[in-house]
Amino acid sequence: MGRASTEHGVRVEVLRDAAEGRPRLYEATFRSLQAEVKELPAVWLYDDRGSRLYEEITELPGYYLPRREGEILRARAAGIAARTQARTLVELGSGNAKNTRLLLDALEVTLERFVPLDVSERTLRESAQAIAAAYPRVLVHAIVGDFEHDLGALPGRGRRLIAFLGSTIGNLYSEQRGRFLTTLAGELAQDDAFLLGIDLVKDVARLEAAYNDSRGVTEEFVRNALAAVNRELDATFDQQRFVYEARWDPEHERIDIGLRARQAHTVSIRRLEIDVKFEEWEPLRVEISSKFRREPFELEAARAGLSVESWWTDRAGDFAVALLRPDASVGS
Repeated sequence: MGRASTEHGVRVEVLRDAAEGRPRLYEATFRSLQAEVKELPAVWLYDDRGSRLYEEITELPGYYLPRREGEILRARAAGIAARTQARTLVELGSGNAKNTRLLLDALEVTLERFVPLDVSERTLRESAQAIAAAYPRVLVHAIVGDFEHDLGALPGRGRRLIAFLGSTIGNLYSEQRGRFLTTLAGELAQDDAFLLGIDLVKDVARLEAAYNDSRGVTEEFVRNALAAVNRELDATFDQQRFVYEARWDPEHERIDIGLRARQAHTVSIRRLEIDVKFEEWEPLRVEISSKFRREPFELEAARAGLSVESWWTDRAGDFAVALLRPDASVGS
């Protein structure tokens, strides 16, 4: 079971201790490394070092996503606050909660509680304490958990605005997205709302450039997953035997992010008691970043029991923020 503590005015509830979640991660790693397209679960990206590297990525000039989302929220946050009158703001996969402050500011009149949920306990604690210091009137209740599995643990009283920003939803495969959105719709009361940031399909060169920065920070972030697996699973991934690759998949309209083997070789994963053979130039996927179009997304949301109330884009049309509500006709 979980544990809870209060530190510097922040209540921290740990639903998924890192050690407790390891058996499931190990099993997922075992399966995905033996799949037709070899893959490492993206969780391996987000150890403490990986989380810091990701925050560095969000500041890169070519990584436009947080800036475009911020542009939209600066223009629309007051209207979102007026429509939702939220007493509780939940943020899923909160990270440093940078753009969330635009919502916190706009909700000043009605907001009583902020609930960030993230899998990285260290990052979550640091972010939650910073928010508590900046917004002393708001109760901060941080939850260490997984947004795919722990939505039922979110506080449920009062009007809630559940935010899922940064196009993090694009890191889920379509089947995962469907399950997530359906579960979320089932957890929303009729006066709750869901605010979603999503990256849009655009020029392929610009998309690929966002994941191939000249400083190599994104590559370092992805390679960190190999270092994490080597450290924790006593594996023998050799960084020199893999080349970084982030490329556009036109069939699925997503960026595939990972590595390719420079030469045929075998990697031992000693703790899992498996040897993984790579052919020359065989890919090892580490993460995906799906891009969206409005009409297909609205259909996807409708299948899950959600309706899009509003859809806003930045001036360049690169990014969208959607306000969704539970579909009152579902289950009636």
